[in-house]
Amino acid sequence: MKIEYRPKGVCSQHMTVEVEDGVIRSCQIQGGCNGNLQGISRLVEGMTVEEAVRRMEGIRCGFKSTSCPDQLAHALREALPEA
Repeated sequence: MKIEYRPKGVCSQHMTVEVEDGVIRSCQIQGGCNGNLQGISRLVEGMTVEEAVRRMEGIRCGFKSTSCPDQLAHALREALPEA
């Protein structure tokens, strides 16, 4: 499954995530803080979608109500089965 996501309320502009059998196979984020986003992308590769969402959901950036990791969690929710 390929997820294309346009983040809201953060510096990053576009997220592309490949998920296979519930595991993140690749993650690319354009815009934002390049080094941090490369690090996040590498850290989540190989991680289950559920674990990545659990770890990143709700993280805030400064006074913003969201962050790039939180927006990535929103994108990954598209790969979760409906409860």
